[in-house]
Amino acid sequence: MAGLTLRQIEVIRAIMVSGTIAGAADLLNVSAPGISRLMKYTESSLKLRLFHRHRGRYLPTPEASDIFECINDVYRSVGRLQYAVSRIEQGYSHRVNLAAVPSIGRYLAPRAIASLQRKYEKLEIFFDILKIEEAVESITLRRVDVVALSFRFDHPGIAFMPLTAGRLVCVVPHDHPLAARTSVSLKDLAAWPLIGVDPSDPYGNLMAEAFRQRGLTYPLSIRVRFGQSACALVGNGLGISVLDQFTVAGESPDKVRVLPIEEKTDFHTYVASKVDAPLSVYAEDFVQFLRREMEQSSAAIPQVPCREQA
Repeated sequence: MAGLTLRQIEVIRAIMVSGTIAGAADLLNVSAPGISRLMKYTESSLKLRLFHRHRGRYLPTPEASDIFECINDVYRSVGRLQYAVSRIEQGYSHRVNLAAVPSIGRYLAPRAIASLQRKYEKLEIFFDILKIEEAVESITLRRVDVVALSFRFDHPGIAFMPLTAGRLVCVVPHDHPLAARTSVSLKDLAAWPLIGVDPSDPYGNLMAEAFRQRGLTYPLSIRVRFGQSACALVGNGLGISVLDQFTVAGESPDKVRVLPIEEKTDFHTYVASKVDAPLSVYAEDFVQFLRREMEQSSAAIPQVPCREQA
């Protein structure tokens, strides 16, 4: 006996449900003659009459009752499958654990999480802000699925995925002499006491290294633990700071002025996860949303001719 294709099963069930060829055609949004031809072909192939025609209606034949029962079982299974898929699509009974270093986690990561929640309305989300030392432990112990970082390092248990590139910027109060400039050089900045993260910190080292590469000092008058703290102090008129562009993303222009730096100060950001631990679709989407937010923030920083390439 010939087997049934999925299309034939679909047509048989549509006739069962509607009781007519025209009704089945409406259900499947196809022409009635096409349904009729396929039904005749199916019965011929099976060498079995599936329906009895009576006064324009199609009634299942007793000898085909087992086939109809199996078809109903198939549709019940498909229904359960579709239900399970729809729950996954909305995030029911699923959780994703996300984290970011402070520079990315203050403004951009929350925006990416908002997009994630709009896509998966029922998804349970855990989000944390982590320093680098905390990030290593959280990844290796699987407390978080991914961590967005402003640099990478060597660790046998952690995999890194490129996120996007960023640049350093200068943040000054509106009444500072540099505020009238459209851009500044690192040499300009080295002449002023700075507010920043200690160079012994991996994040602080990102800024200090830009100065060291050019034989300049990194004169810190106020040391802070987080870039956001430096930005807040600048906003209160206590000095100027060199920060990464992601830290100042979303910063109110009423509080501080952000100036591009003329030298090349590019750096790369990454997403870290545990080695050999595939990311869930939710974590993958978070990474894509975060990359989009970070790239948009890069586009918002004015481009200036690079002094080192002039």
